[in-house]
Amino acid sequence: MPNVDIDAIVFDVLGTLVDEPAGIRAGIRALDPALGSSEVEHLLSLWQRHVDGEQRRVREGVRPYAPSDVLDREAAQLVVDAVGADPALTAELALSGRRLPPWPDTVAGLDRLTERYRLIGLSNASRTSLLELSAHAGLRWHTALSAEEAGTYKPDPAVYRLAVAASGRQPERLLMVATHAWDLRGAQRHGLRCAYVARSVGDPPAAADRFDVYADGLADLAGQLEDADGVFG
Repeated sequence: MPNVDIDAIVFDVLGTLVDEPAGIRAGIRALDPALGSSEVEHLLSLWQRHVDGEQRRVREGVRPYAPSDVLDREAAQLVVDAVGADPALTAELALSGRRLPPWPDTVAGLDRLTERYRLIGLSNASRTSLLELSAHAGLRWHTALSAEEAGTYKPDPAVYRLAVAASGRQPERLLMVATHAWDLRGAQRHGLRCAYVARSVGDPPAAADRFDVYADGLADLAGQLEDADGVFG
């Protein structure tokens, strides 16, 4: 593995540290316990397609910026309408986007890494959502940054600039960690070092991708950084 000489680690949150689909599935099942697994997966896909599509429209300038709270509420409304449930349940369902379980290695992995590095959360979640999901999952940060502060969504360069500015370091002194190859490509274009962490819900690297670290989880990531003798400055 190449030497990774860094001062801070920037973490994607949704998917990388918390199991976003699992949290939304739980909200959908609570909406109607009679739903079968295939129906739940269809509704989850409906939610995800809406959020992904609207974030893309914001990045492209087709839609004015709307925080993730708004997009989650719209997605929840689509699910409620598809199920034919009481519209009054929409607000509660939308909150499932904040009640996301951490992966089994997340909390211990962050605790291990925070002994040597500054940890920065960088999420497309709104400020309020990021605060609540971090508390719910027990995530430990030095700084947590929302794309809301940039008025757009990753992989827009403006979001990665938030982490660079907060760190007070040059981009190459930061390691972006994500399970989404598209996220890492965005960070890489802005000069950050990149680490791919495999998760079952991620976007795997393509053959052409060249990231600095490939890890099976946060324990593996921490071990590789320790072996590489990364420097905390």
